[in-house]
Amino acid sequence: MPEHDAYRVKLEVFEGPLDLLLYLIRKNEVDISDIPIALIVEQYMSYLDLMRGLNLEVAGDFLVMAATLSTIKSQTLLPRGETEEAVEEGEDPRDELVRKLLEYQRYKEAADELISMPVLGRDVFTREPAAAEVREAAASAGIPDAAFAEVGIFELLEAFQEVMERAQITNWHEVTLDRISIMDRINQILELLREVESLSFDQLFTEVTDRPLIIVTFLALLELIRLRVVKAHQERPFAPLHLVRAVAIDDRWLEDNLPRLEENRS
Repeated sequence: MPEHDAYRVKLEVFEGPLDLLLYLIRKNEVDISDIPIALIVEQYMSYLDLMRGLNLEVAGDFLVMAATLSTIKSQTLLPRGETEEAVEEGEDPRDELVRKLLEYQRYKEAADELISMPVLGRDVFTREPAAAEVREAAASAGIPDAAFAEVGIFELLEAFQEVMERAQITNWHEVTLDRISIMDRINQILELLREVESLSFDQLFTEVTDRPLIIVTFLALLELIRLRVVKAHQERPFAPLHLVRAVAIDDRWLEDNLPRLEENRS
């Protein structure tokens, strides 16, 4: 059994199904009040399959939303007059979903605004890099100065899909000997980030054309992000991703934390 099949990544701050829908709406540049339900359902199911294929922990809410989207899609495909009460009342089957999305979006924007405000007297357990430090790290890696924003799991999955598509174009073959483990790849990424403070997402995959190794690399990165060792940023929505180390990775840090990383293997 490949190691990634037995290794489950659980992100403690994991976006939910409404976050995924909002992400897809922004990605497709469509009006939230006029969702192209067939397109969104197809893309939603694609992301769901990708998360399950990577052994990401998928909450039941995602499956409930998948069923809801499928129901709405079937209702919109029925000829006028064959749906039940919603059509009789002249209500679009998407209306309830749109209301939920708009309400959730308002709460999310309010929460983001509160989080961005300084909070005095809060206990701090991990050192968060200041915006100036992120820009300095980016500049040292040749990344243009910009207002970087931290990204979530769906942006990472999008970047991962692009890497996989590029790998499929290349005429590569499966290598079955000495398959690298997720812990080995975590160590390699840590060693790389000891030398530089920031690098692009694609740099992790520059010389990686073996499909299992791409998956192992992505899972190793997710584990480092979950542990807040690495942060993923982008200049603007859907721009290329950049990885910034969130802690000083030195011999002392490795000695103290590598055993804890090892314990996360399953």
